[in-house]
Amino acid sequence: MDYLVTVWDAGGSVPPELALVRKLAERGHRVVVLAGPPLRKGVEAAGASFRAWREVPHRRSPQDPDPFSDADLSSPPQIIGRLVDRIIAGPSAVYAREVGAALDECGSDVLVSSMLMLGGMAAAEARGVPCAVTMPNCLALPARDIPPFGTPWLPARTPLGRLRDAAVNSMATKLWDRGLAPLNATRADLELPSLRHIHDQYTRVARILVLTSPAFDFPTELPANVRYVGPQLDDPVWVEPVELPPGDEPLVLVGMSSTFMNQGDLLRRVVAALDTLPVRGLVTTGPEIDPAEVPGTDRVHVVAAAPHREILPQCAAVVSHGGHGTVIKAAAAGVPQLVIPLGRDQLNNGARVVAAGIGLRLKPSAKPTTIAAGVRRLLDEPSFTQRARHLAGPIRGDAQSTAAVTELENLARPVDDHART
Repeated sequence: MDYLVTVWDAGGSVPPELALVRKLAERGHRVVVLAGPPLRKGVEAAGASFRAWREVPHRRSPQDPDPFSDADLSSPPQIIGRLVDRIIAGPSAVYAREVGAALDECGSDVLVSSMLMLGGMAAAEARGVPCAVTMPNCLALPARDIPPFGTPWLPARTPLGRLRDAAVNSMATKLWDRGLAPLNATRADLELPSLRHIHDQYTRVARILVLTSPAFDFPTELPANVRYVGPQLDDPVWVEPVELPPGDEPLVLVGMSSTFMNQGDLLRRVVAALDTLPVRGLVTTGPEIDPAEVPGTDRVHVVAAAPHREILPQCAAVVSHGGHGTVIKAAAAGVPQLVIPLGRDQLNNGARVVAAGIGLRLKPSAKPTTIAAGVRRLLDEPSFTQRARHLAGPIRGDAQSTAAVTELENLARPVDDHART
């Protein structure tokens, strides 16, 4: 079958989406990926054909500034506003044109869309092409007993807590709906009915594929089109083999965002913290931070990148920003975690780490002494490792599932109940 996949160059969300591309290609399907040129190498390595965005805002090279960067913003309303203006609604007509043209030219049976490209979803809807939305994190839509997106809260257990969650979700809906007019204008051009809320676009797609394990996420009653299909644990193509620090001390892996989130100072504080402990540290800065900006020590080595999935089974603890990719890989490896969220969905992921008893969470302003104390707790209190290893089993099982590909194949080849009977 023929699949068109749209990928947003958003750092940690790319490897799990390209993992789906790889799995589809390995099953013999024809896959075209519509993305920015910096992702071409990863797309082709996954076995798909690459097609570059034309008018849609995107990075043309890794050196280009990220048109969606939120590193200069400090509040959720500002971040939501930028997403609405620059990807969700503002350019929705451009997304609709480009995705629609690609669907027509490729003869695609299914559109697999990154979760924020609502204009592309509308283009598929107008053509009657089934659309599956990838959600490479925990469930990010409002749902019963799920704390509001972007908060550090645990599920509400009291009427007052549920009222708080409802109020915050209502405010967030109003912020997202600032883009409703341009999105509805795009839909009108496609001769589609108007939506009451931005999020209603998700109710009109065939599937929402949540790329995590339900064993890690908070339980809720799912909408009819939502499926948990397991985490996709591929590392990005730009990682390189590294030599681990020598010695027998416990190994602590550090990884912050693969996009720019002003994380340089935090990385330096983590290095200072680990250097006071009887551990070996491996700090990966990612593509946006030069390792030279984060001086290492004899016991704490700093590198640009490393194959986290390969190294994690050798680790005693992980320190990260709480991005879903790092968190779920560490959880699958049964390694306790210290999460220091910098924004986006990282507070939500940190809340799930704490709720599962597999780690701790600190503020991004934490001093080296506080970070060192957190790591020491993970190493000295066996309950963190015990719970992490217990949770690792179901997460690894979900990661090995074929559910994601099965869902996508069923969309391309809908079952004919009459023929079957």
